[in-house]
Amino acid sequence: MSRSRRPAQDPAHDADDAADEPAHDDPAARRDRHVPQATARPAERALLAAWLEQKDERALRDDPLEELAALADTAGCEVLEQRTVQRRDRPDGATLLGKGTVERLGQLVKDERAQVVIFDNDLAPAQRRNLEKALETKVIDRTELILDIFAQHARTTQARLQVELAQLEYSLPRLRGLWTHLDTGVGRRAAGEKQIEVDKRLVRTRIQEIRRELEQVRARKERQVAGRAAYTVAIVGYTNAGKSTLMNRLTEAGVYVADQLFATLDTRTKPWTVGPNRVVLLSDTVGFIRHLPHHLVESFHATLEEVVTADLLLHVIDASDPDALAHVEAVREVLGQLGASDKPELIALNKVDRVAEPELLPYLERRLLRTLRVSARTGEGIEALRAAVNEQAAAREGRWSISLDVREGAAIAWLDGRAEVLARTLDGERLRYDARLSEQVLAGLHSKVRDRAGLEVTPLPPLPMPEGVTTPVVAPPPEPAPVR
Repeated sequence: MSRSRRPAQDPAHDADDAADEPAHDDPAARRDRHVPQATARPAERALLAAWLEQKDERALRDDPLEELAALADTAGCEVLEQRTVQRRDRPDGATLLGKGTVERLGQLVKDERAQVVIFDNDLAPAQRRNLEKALETKVIDRTELILDIFAQHARTTQARLQVELAQLEYSLPRLRGLWTHLDTGVGRRAAGEKQIEVDKRLVRTRIQEIRRELEQVRARKERQVAGRAAYTVAIVGYTNAGKSTLMNRLTEAGVYVADQLFATLDTRTKPWTVGPNRVVLLSDTVGFIRHLPHHLVESFHATLEEVVTADLLLHVIDASDPDALAHVEAVREVLGQLGASDKPELIALNKVDRVAEPELLPYLERRLLRTLRVSARTGEGIEALRAAVNEQAAAREGRWSISLDVREGAAIAWLDGRAEVLARTLDGERLRYDARLSEQVLAGLHSKVRDRAGLEVTPLPPLPMPEGVTTPVVAPPPEPAPVR
């Protein structure tokens, strides 16, 4: 596949993003600037293939490998129309597909002059070697394809390190004589040590180096997140569900948007005003996908720290996709791996302007709880979404009765600008508030008053929590899914 990198479309970064970029005087940054960039090469002609279980519903579709085709197109391949899909109870241990299917696929490779065969399965090292020998062409699996896409789209130093780590961990059990050009002299190989053992030792050493660097990045991220005083919302969802478009609609963040899978890998955090005197921090995260490689989840943990520490997950779903519910399950599977499955969740049914079947939206709303219809492209439902997030954020704040001297101008301005004032009365020279505010705003209030002894703060009973604060779950299907 073509390894040419697409030019960065969005040079603007906020404070958190800037921390991920190397400083101009950083030796690593200077070294990166002198690394020659890959030049564009003709797109490789790719054939798609897969083994599917008998019960796999994808086999019933017109194009069961539609998502794999989108991934291959994103990676820069010329995807050929022919597909090879075999349904059987168990895969062949040697070649995944049966002998006859492999022979037909080999003939198709010759007829179509294919340069690579991409499987929608994870291949064992022996299966891959056997297939390459039988098909006489390059063979890659789903995981390697996704890693290739991530390598093309990684722009910050952190993202590049995370991709390199995932690639090394994936390739470690698949090494076959890499770096055979290395000299075997002093310091290169111990007595009797095979070349493959040298290769693996070098890979393990590099993995340890990257993990140490990423641990430093993760510690910095944790400090950044811990230092935030605002309510935090993380946008999650299946890749290409419209997350970045929604982020731009809500905050004018200028996030790069493209109609392709994994268009953005780096987290972007921006302030979002959701109500009077209430600003939350909204973060756009990397998209998830079915069977997202475990190595990627582990290596991108620093980037996904926004998801782990968020107060609310804004789960964006492409409501026009007939596989929307399957995508929900895939996203929640990854959230479980991150330890974020119990986070409060609000579901945005995006792209409602593109829904062709009228019964699809009501069906999704019956299957999912706490949903809102939105269109990031047209702006439909954005105000309702803003109000819902405002309600969620307000529910996390406490109600307080606050009394202070009318001459405390700085403290009064602080309250008026950052708290949701429910009532305010003047009693002589005392100003009394019934307000809803966060602990961070309350701490700031104490630092603003000149006479702390004259400040009276009394907690009030909390208001009832809004319905839907808890994480919604997928309910049993009340009826069959609409047929396209």
